[in-house]
Amino acid sequence: DARLALEMYAYRIRKYIGAYMAVLGRVDALVFTAGVGENSPLVRKMSCAGLGRLGIMLDETRNQARPAGEIMPIHKNESPVSILVIPTDEELEIAQQTRALLP
Repeated sequence: DARLALEMYAYRIRKYIGAYMAVLGRVDALVFTAGVGENSPLVRKMSCAGLGRLGIMLDETRNQARPAGEIMPIHKNESPVSILVIPTDEELEIAQQTRALLP
């Protein structure tokens, strides 16, 4: 069932967020990037669900906006932890690293 897979995926993300926050003690920002992070408001919403007590407060309206190739904050104004969508360009990164290896 696809819904169950999605719920398990988001659960594991929340579990890792909580674990890393416990280890780090303080977190300035939570970043969503790459294919799913940039393009799935549903996954971002599910991943942040129930994390308000950790200072992670998602703004539903901002979360629905489409990133325009630049960093997009999607947290509520009063959120102690920033939540950002940061676009990536994996192909450019691969090309630059490949070029750096060439003589």
